[in-house]
Amino acid sequence: MTSTDGPTPGDDPVESERRALTNVAYRLLGSLTEAEDAVQEAYARWFELPAARRADIAAPGAWLTTVVSRVCLDQLRSARVRREQYVGEWIPEPVPVRAEWDAPPAGSAAGDPADRITLDESVEMAFLVVLDAMTPAERVAFLLHDVFRVPFGEIAEIVGRSPGACRELASAGRRRIGAARERGAGAPRRAAVVREFRQAWQAKDVGALARLLDGSVEAVADGGGRTQASPVPVRGRAQVAGFLVRLATRAGVLDLRERTVNGQPGLVALDGSEILSVYAFDIDDTGRIRRIWAVRNPDKLRPWAVAPDR
Repeated sequence: MTSTDGPTPGDDPVESERRALTNVAYRLLGSLTEAEDAVQEAYARWFELPAARRADIAAPGAWLTTVVSRVCLDQLRSARVRREQYVGEWIPEPVPVRAEWDAPPAGSAAGDPADRITLDESVEMAFLVVLDAMTPAERVAFLLHDVFRVPFGEIAEIVGRSPGACRELASAGRRRIGAARERGAGAPRRAAVVREFRQAWQAKDVGALARLLDGSVEAVADGGGRTQASPVPVRGRAQVAGFLVRLATRAGVLDLRERTVNGQPGLVALDGSEILSVYAFDIDDTGRIRRIWAVRNPDKLRPWAVAPDR
């Protein structure tokens, strides 16, 4: 390996596995930064092997996936302890779509991990939030089998349980997903609702906001103790609408951009070229917003940093 970014495609054919490995690690951890670290660790272990040992491995991609999954499982177990010390609510790190910005990300470089994430339903914020409620073993077994089609025999080696036990873990994870996920609006409807929400919020129109919210709507903010954010979720149509208008009043002029967040319509709040917050939404099939996730922790917004518009 010639740099911290790993080998180039010309150095070793296993580099072609980086995209797949990043996709696995991000879904397991809910963090781009930690996912990249896990992938780097897997590559480090690969290149530490003697050349003869590497040559004997028939499927390097499977070997690397196993190592990444084990690294992620260890991180998930330790994360439960770290979360107890986390200030306020914890929300998975949001993923941007670079092409939507008028200017390139500040300090960005080719091979950014955000560009390697496949934006399908398994990275939607609602999906990731449910994953975060699973036990580490459930999350690994469910994702590897149901999303990445890894056989239970291989998952058993990663989790340290029997194939039958891993099958039960995946089934438990599947039940959690089924119980938590409700039918949502289609993509065009979601985009329209987010646009109406943006306009109502910028206009500080509490009535218009309330009409877009489900009666049991919940708004969750993640500041991580790094910036101001509500330490507890705000619940209820009137409470959330009023809270949003108070925020807009304090801010004065809201610069909100409609952007894709984890593959779904979302919003980004800016102050000049500085990203203040990224908003993701869960919208039901009637067009009502059930949940709002506001990521404000600057550490989680680094992939969104943009240069001033040209």
